[in-house]
Order: sequence, then structure tokens, then C-alpha cells
Amino acid sequence: MIFKKLLTFGFIACLLASVNVSASESTTEKSVTTNLGVTFDLCKRTALVTGGTSGIGLATARLLVKSNCNVVIVGRDPSKAKAADDITKNHAKDGVKCLYINADVSKEEDVKKAIKFTVDNFGSIDFLVCSAGIGGSNNAIADETLDNWQKVLDIDLKGTMLFNKYAIQQMQTQGTGGAIVNVSSMFGLVAVPSNVAYSAAKGAVCNMTKACVKYASEGIRVNCVCPGVIDTPLVPDDQKEIYANIQHPTKRIGTPDETAYPIVFLLSDASKFTTGACIAIDGGYTAI
Repeated sequence: MIFKKLLTFGFIACLLASVNVSASESTTEKSVTTNLGVTFDLCKRTALVTGGTSGIGLATARLLVKSNCNVVIVGRDPSKAKAADDITKNHAKDGVKCLYINADVSKEEDVKKAIKFTVDNFGSIDFLVCSAGIGGSNNAIADETLDNWQKVLDIDLKGTMLFNKYAIQQMQTQGTGGAIVNVSSMFGLVAVPSNVAYSAAKGAVCNMTKACVKYASEGIRVNCVCPGVIDTPLVPDDQKEIYANIQHPTKRIGTPDETAYPIVFLLSDASKFTTGACIAIDGGYTAI
């Protein structure tokens, strides 16, 4: 089993290396959503979602709006700004809406701009979902380059840290608490030997999340989800069946909605006693 996992690590590392775009830059997105029979009412509070124009981020933004929550989605491709309009048109009710802002999550001034944009438009930030991320190049530690290392950590770790920092500051100013969900990976729980930068960044996101329990007494909860292989534009169609057969005990890959629902649950009052948790959503992969 250990040998099989090592082979699998190498295989998925090749995938991560072959897709060097953030979730907000993916080129294709399915419009199909799944109703999993669970409803939330977030009482017209406000969420900020990075990487919100594709994949898990987009599915989460849709579910948030359907859950009576105003949303700002952050992306780096202005041509995808219409994703916010589509969400508002197709899923919003009773004055709830979704807006888009163009920002680079690794740039501090862009992060501040996104925070200000959200507060200016909706009056508060009650929820944050950090979904933007990249896979980087397929390098073991002996072959790692400083350029790849820095690029991956800038997006996957630095960007998450900056949004957590400034969202928490805003939540403290508001004095009404809040909830954050950081999106790590199952490879934040177990490493990919052939992709050291991704392993380091996603592992650090998990530990950073745990360190944020410092703010629990102020009513600010920070949790983390660790998805497995999810059916998004980041996974080439010709690889999906392979991953379904060798990657997860469920013998299938996950859907964006199957990650979005746990994220919204963690934001909701139904999980008010949950903070500092790193939850695997990986079809059982890290359990064996």
C-alpha cells in the first residue's frame, strides 16, 4: 500500500505540474450544479471568495448566494467577471447579489483593495473563503527551483495569509465575529514527494489555520478543507477516469459541490463550535 501511494503521489504530481494556472484562470467551467438536499440561510451576510470564477470557488460562491448571502468573488482574469453576473441572475433572491473584483491574491495592495471593495459595497465581511491556488512544477526537493518555489508559495500560502490577515482585522473592527474557510488539499495532510512546493504550501495552510484559533474568543472561526481530486477544469478530462480508479477508495473523483457544501456548513452557524479543524474531503484517500 505504501508503494502504491508513492506511485500515486508521483502520478498526481505530474498532473499538478501540467496545470500551472490558478482556479481563477481556468478556461472552462461547467454550469451544472448539484442539489445535495441541504439548505442554509446566511441571513444576507457577506462573503468574500478568492478563486471564485472557477472550480471549488465558483461552486462555493453559487451556494453562498443560494444560501441568502451576498458574495464578492476575486479573480485575475477580467474576462471572467461575468461569472458574478451569472450567479446573481440565476441564483440570487430578495436583493442578494454577487460582484466581481480583479485582484492578484499575492499582492498586498490588491488584497486590501478587495477587502475595501467588499465593505464599501456590502458594509461588512462576515465570511472568507480562500480558494485560489496553483499546482506549480513537478519538482522534488533536490530539483526545486527558487522561481517555482516562490510562485507557488506566493499564491497558495502568501495569498491565503494576506486575505486571512485583512479579513480578520475587518472582522475585529466590526466586532461581530466571522468565519473563514481556507482551501488546502489532501496533500496538505500527506506530502507529494515529487512536488515539494505544493506540499509545503498546502501543509502550511493547514498549520496556519490551526494557529488562527487565537481569535476564537472574539467569535472569529477559521477552518480548513482538504479536498482530493475534484472534477474541475484543473483536471484534464482524459485523466479523470484514471484518478477515479486509483486515487480514492470511493472509486470516483469528487464534484465541486461536494466541497462547496462542507465549506458553507463550516461558515454557517451550524458549526459555531468548530474552529482550527482541517477536514479531509478526499473520498477516503488519506484514511489508508
